[in-house]
Amino acid sequence: MKAVFLDAETLRDLDLSGLEQAFSSLTIFDKTTQKDIAPRIQNADVVIVNKVKLDATLLKASQIKLICIVATGTNNVDLEAAKQCGIAVFNCQAYGVPSVVQHAFSLILALHTNLIQYQQSVEAGDWQKSDQFCLLNYPITELAGKTLGVVGYGSLGQGVAQIAKAFGMQVLIASRDESDCRENRLPLAQLLPQVDVLTLHCPLTPATQNLIDEQALNLMKPSAFLVNVARGGIVDEQALANALKSGVIAGAATDVLIEEPPKNGNPLLDSSVPNLIVTPHSAWGSKEARQRIVEQTIENVNVFLSDEQGERRVV
Repeated sequence: MKAVFLDAETLRDLDLSGLEQAFSSLTIFDKTTQKDIAPRIQNADVVIVNKVKLDATLLKASQIKLICIVATGTNNVDLEAAKQCGIAVFNCQAYGVPSVVQHAFSLILALHTNLIQYQQSVEAGDWQKSDQFCLLNYPITELAGKTLGVVGYGSLGQGVAQIAKAFGMQVLIASRDESDCRENRLPLAQLLPQVDVLTLHCPLTPATQNLIDEQALNLMKPSAFLVNVARGGIVDEQALANALKSGVIAGAATDVLIEEPPKNGNPLLDSSVPNLIVTPHSAWGSKEARQRIVEQTIENVNVFLSDEQGERRVV
């Protein structure tokens, strides 16, 4: 089978030999523009993609038998068109749990210790000018006894909750929606006023679009922190910027934005927004997590060749 990898740039530093051995030929491109997709997939039986978009027109004009998405999200592939064309589609799942959980909690810790502000103070020479041995210009808050609120209690939410409990935190879990009556789940409106940290791990859907908006932020404690390692659209970015500027909440950290990369500006990139940490969608990117993507993709190819359904088959 002939395969083409259209956008391998984020995996280039990894061992791809096993992936190369899975095919009679594999052509790897770091990046592929929209105009280059058609000629590059023209003779391919298998297409491997991360974020490159494969629409109905491209799929119907191809001879593709298998699409392997090296990510969990499938919104860049027209799944209905793939189904109509008899193209199998596999994704990768749960590969980044340890990496994302670690990143989420590093943000929680950084907010509570004012880590970035202290580092900046040292760089500015404030400690060197101090008349005592230490510098305590910014508040440091312990996690023990605080309450963590989790929105999205899958493997990621559970992983963060487990670490929170190890720090002596209590954990509250948000119910999925109004019909979610499971024990130990709280409606978001009841959960928000109780938490010291709110961490987001739910998918972006019509139901979660702008889930954390001005109204939700106003329900939180002035001392509370918000951490988003899920998707940018779950949080109303302008509302969050306003809330931080006006002291509605104490601080926030996000690894995701609505537009990525944010080439057209973003209210959360305004340097006047206080107590905000922004990381560049890097929570998933540990070397171990990215290598698991490669291994899962090889497994997906083997499952397809064995004519089995496979747990990661989405079409």
